[in-house]
This record gives sequence, structure tokens and C-alpha cells, in this order.
Amino acid sequence: MSIKVEPYGTTKDGKEIKLYTITNRNNTVLKLTDMGAIWVSMIVADKDGNMDDVVLGLDSGDHYETESYDAFGATVGRNANRICKHRFVLNGIEYNLADNDSGHNLHSGPDSYYTRLWKGEIIDDEEGQGVEFSLFSPDGDQGMPGNLNISVSYVLTEDDSVVIEYNGVSDADTIVNMTNHSYFNLGGHKSGSIEDELVWIDAEGFTFGADGVVTTGEIRNVSGTPLDFRQLKRIGDEIDAEYEPLNRCGGYDHNFCLKTNGESVELVAKVVCEKTGRVMDIFTDLPGLQMYTGNFINEKNPGKDGAVYHPRCGVAFETQFYPDAINQPQFPSPVVKAGEQFNYCTVYHFSVME
Repeated sequence: MSIKVEPYGTTKDGKEIKLYTITNRNNTVLKLTDMGAIWVSMIVADKDGNMDDVVLGLDSGDHYETESYDAFGATVGRNANRICKHRFVLNGIEYNLADNDSGHNLHSGPDSYYTRLWKGEIIDDEEGQGVEFSLFSPDGDQGMPGNLNISVSYVLTEDDSVVIEYNGVSDADTIVNMTNHSYFNLGGHKSGSIEDELVWIDAEGFTFGADGVVTTGEIRNVSGTPLDFRQLKRIGDEIDAEYEPLNRCGGYDHNFCLKTNGESVELVAKVVCEKTGRVMDIFTDLPGLQMYTGNFINEKNPGKDGAVYHPRCGVAFETQFYPDAINQPQFPSPVVKAGEQFNYCTVYHFSVME
């Protein structure tokens, strides 16, 4: 296994951005940048041994900082997904966040973690080789309480897994709901629509929202709905079905309630591309999985290798706490107590069909 570090652009204030390229014995390649702790590329073999990049992205680190883009490969925090009416109460204190999503707060923006330069450090452990990115988020950052020291590590293993771990500690009670926002296309990042790919998700329920509300707090059963992925199903089969939760999102953009117990990393989802034979298995210890089919990908973004990305040409699988969990006491809590170390893990494993 080898790792290479090279320049990848310059920030608006003149700091160098780095690109880290990790290659294992299978010639599988993971590329990362310290701009936003972003997952830039994943080059894996298909059933015939042909290599291709299956992660959507941009050509340089400065583009990730400045271009209007769709959180390609992003590390999202402190809180991923939406907080209803951009407010929450913690320990009797009300906190007001930016309104950046039609009356709500999305991904803790607009001052996002994925447009900041993180500190990168190469790591080498028994699982493989990778990079640990670290960031200090001060009290009041994004409107959130507590001085937070956060790190996210990516490790490429010899069996073609990418292990992502989130670690840190805050000096005050706060929200920590981190995710990775990579868009995957197992046909290759330039291959077009993901509607022919097959998906399985081990979830019997999803969080329901209506009338512009992030979530009503209701968990609805997937049975008899287009959100039932308990058997491998083509993404495009029901993506345009007459079903209000789908229609208002322009496709899939929903949080599935997983069966994880929070104590161990478990298999929760699978993606299959029959054309290339590529398979991606997703493991996590987090309670939720947001599947987003890139319904509003901005076609003006300068994609890698001259690619022009269109809506539904990539699909994100964001492991996380449920949307608006801080305002829904019946949901698993995203609150991290002062002084308590937190650790969350998600694994994306790549293989080919047997």
C-alpha cells in the first residue's frame, strides 16, 4: 500500500490545499483533500477488471471551497441534514441557526465544515493506510454551543473498504451529527443516470415530513410505498411514482430508520450495478441513512475530468442521526455531553458480483 501527497490548489487566503492519494495492492485508489476533509475519488475495478472512478467530484481543492456545488464528497457537521425552523433548545437555552433551506437549517450551513481547510495527518494501522483530518470548531460556530475538537479519518483497507470514523470532544453539551456526502455512481462518475442501479436498505420505517416541515416526528412504515427497499430494487422503478413524500423532493431524499443498536458496525445497505458488476456494501453504527438521488444537482458545476453532472447521475448514502432529532425527543439523540469522547463509524466496501 502506498500514499502520495501533492498540491491541489490554493485557498482564498493563500494557503496550500493538499491531495492525498492512497493505493492498495489491488490498485484500488482513494483520493482525499484537506479542503473540507472531502472524499475526492474512488477508483475500483469492474467485473472485467477495468478501473473507473465511482465518486462524483471537482477537479481542484479551490473549486471545492468556492464553486456553487452540491456537497460532493463533503464532511458535513456539526449537524448533517435539516433542523426544523432553524432553531433548537438545549438545556433550556434556545439556539437560532441560519435559514439556508426554505425556513430550515441544512447541513449547519452556510458556514460549512466542507469549505474549511482541515489539518491532515497520514495514518497507518492494522486495517490499512489513510488520513486523519482534524478541525477546531469554537463555541458559537454555526450558532452551536461548545468548543468542539473534531477529527474524521479515512482508511483504505486491502479488501477495498473505506473506513470512516468521526471522533472528538466538546467542553459543553452540543449536537454532533456528522456524515459524509459522497455521490456514488457504480457505472463510473461520468456514466450518467443512476436509475438502473439496484439498492437494498435494511429499514422498515422512514421519517415522515409534510407541508414544508422537515419531519412531523412520525416514523412511517415503508410497506406498500416506493420507499420499500427491503429487497433489491432498481432506483428508477418508483422514483417518479405518485407519492407525496417523493413528489415534493423530486425523487428520493429520505431518512431511513435503521435497525442498528449503536454498539457495533452493521450491514445496512447494498448498491449493485449490473452493467459493471460493481457492488457497494454500507456498514454503520448510526441510526439513520439518508438516500439522496441527486435530484437537484447543479449542472453548472465543473465536474472532474470535464464531466457535466446532471440530476440523478449520483446517489448519496448519508449515515447519520435522524433529521431534526434535536427537536424530536422520541428520536435517537444527537447530543454529546460535555467532556465525553464520541466515536461513530461508517464503512463503504467495494467488490464485484459473484
